[in-house]
Amino acid sequence: MSGTTTPHVRPDSPSPDSAFRPRIALISATPAATGPAVAGLADAFPAAEPWNLLDDALLADATAQGGLTPALADRMRRLIAYAVAGGARGVLLTCSLYGPVAEGADAGVPVLSADGAAFAAALAGGHRRVLVVASFEAALDDSLTRFRAAVAAAHRPTEAVGQVVAPGQLPDSAGADAVLLAQYSLAPRADELSAALGLPVHTGPHAAAQALRARVELGGVPCSE
Repeated sequence: MSGTTTPHVRPDSPSPDSAFRPRIALISATPAATGPAVAGLADAFPAAEPWNLLDDALLADATAQGGLTPALADRMRRLIAYAVAGGARGVLLTCSLYGPVAEGADAGVPVLSADGAAFAAALAGGHRRVLVVASFEAALDDSLTRFRAAVAAAHRPTEAVGQVVAPGQLPDSAGADAVLLAQYSLAPRADELSAALGLPVHTGPHAAAQALRARVELGGVPCSE
């Protein structure tokens, strides 16, 4: 009998001679978020296999019910569970309203909020003044409130200011040394804004993809480009 042994490979592990593509579920409340989320993965986590899950009533129901209710939070948890049962190695909630569900998730895989990673990247940049940009007032107010809370929690001296910009319009830098885009739908303009303003631009999709890649790889799932 030969003394050669064959290494044990778990059923859900990649074969030694094939590249493994971890499935990343992107749970969205609007179709406008799916393209930027997929593009973020393609740029920062190219080995990932994006899986788009869309519930386009999530926002309308939250508006009708006055915000994120326990029932809506449970609905999002069921979507997360569905994604994990379908083989997702990571989950990104692309709607910022449902961020608290991501923060409290115990799904066995990384579950990220829409802009938590972008907030962390902006704070890690050591910026003195961050300009938060949105395309409508409610999105700006929401992002400013949550980013300022993140700043306070991190005990940073960073100042956050905001502007609403119309499609195609360039914001005034307002003395900022970095820009944070409040919506996934604005992410495709990141390079344009960075070049025009001469400032780094932080976006939810790109930062989340970087964070997912780090967490999936650190979790022992091999990835290759």
